[in-house]
Order: sequence, then C-alpha cells, then structure tokens
Amino acid sequence: MISVLLVDDQELVRMGLRALLEATDGFRVAGEAADGLEAVEQARSARPDVVLMDIRMPGIDGLEATRRIVASPELAQTRVLVLTTFELDEYVFDAIRVGASGFLLKNTAPVALLEAIRTIADGGALLAPSVTRTLIGAFIDRSPRRLQPHPQLDQLTEREREIVVLVAEGMSNQEIAEHLVLSPATARTHVSRAMIKLGARDRAQLVVFAYESGLR
Repeated sequence: MISVLLVDDQELVRMGLRALLEATDGFRVAGEAADGLEAVEQARSARPDVVLMDIRMPGIDGLEATRRIVASPELAQTRVLVLTTFELDEYVFDAIRVGASGFLLKNTAPVALLEAIRTIADGGALLAPSVTRTLIGAFIDRSPRRLQPHPQLDQLTEREREIVVLVAEGMSNQEIAEHLVLSPATARTHVSRAMIKLGARDRAQLVVFAYESGLR
C-alpha cells in the first residue's frame, strides 16, 4: 500500500487526485494540503511514501516545501513528485536540484500518474532518462551556467564518472550497458555506486550533479 500526500492550492485538483487514488488498489491518501507550510507539517505527521507537490502556491511555495521535506531526517524515505502546468516551469529544475524525484505535467494520463507514483515509491527514476535530460538541458540553455563541481566527485572511479556522463546524456541502464558492452546488471551497479558516492537521492538528481559539475 503506497501512501500519498496531495499538495495543491486548488481543491478541485485535490479532489480529482483523491478520487483516482481511492479507486485504485494499492494506494492510500495520507492527507491533503493547500499550501507549502501545511504540506511540510502533514508530511512530518503522516510520513507518506510519496508527496504529489504543486509548485505555485500561497505562503511558502512547493520549492521551499520540497526543500524542507527533503532536509528532514525523519522523512528520508519520503519522495517528492512535482506536478506542474508547464513542461519547462522555471522552478522545476530547482525542485529536482533540492531533492524532488522528478516531475509530471498536470495533464498526464491517470494511468501514467499511477505508474509514476509506483516508480517513485520504489526508489526508481520517475520518467525515461531522456525526458529528465530534456527538461534540465532546456532549463540550463536558457540560464547562465555556473559550474559547481560536486565535493565528492573525485571519489568516483573513471568508469563511474563515464557512466554518470552517459546518465546525463539521457541513457537508460540498458543503453549504457550496450554502449559500454556491459551487462545491464553491471551498468545498474555502477549507477547505484555513483549515486551513493555523490549522495544522489535518485537518478534525476544524479543528472543535476553531472550538469553542475561540468561533466556534461
């Protein structure tokens, strides 16, 4: 049973999400919040598996709420899934950088939303790596790029560094394995080790680290 906290300042949106989750086996609504501050409080009390987070809300926005949730040690197992109206919302990149596990458009089909929640709850990548890369790449192309090499970058082996670059290129584990002539299991292991060394919560954040460190 996956518990989900619904965060959106529009009651109609929350009602629709609640109806969808309650009508689907394997999901439970842990609570609702209409603003960022309430979202943080609800997350700390309910400790949901996944938070569906709107960005633009009154009070503290979804970006700051995400930052606070991710920074809470007691919420280490909680994942944040950002819901946005615009594919290149100016805040989406920052949300992923501070720890959100990915993003979805609000017009996403219900079946795709449910699958995304399952994926996030399992600790996997939210969307196809190429989708995440397209979003981040487009944002960086529109903004001045300031390199901030990750402090643990020198802990990566040459192979791990190479694989991080391929992740940032948008390759899946299967594609990485084919490109480097490795088994998919070996590619997955290298990706996991790189994430651990860099402290990346998930694949999306690993892509961010690669861009910020100048690896891509």
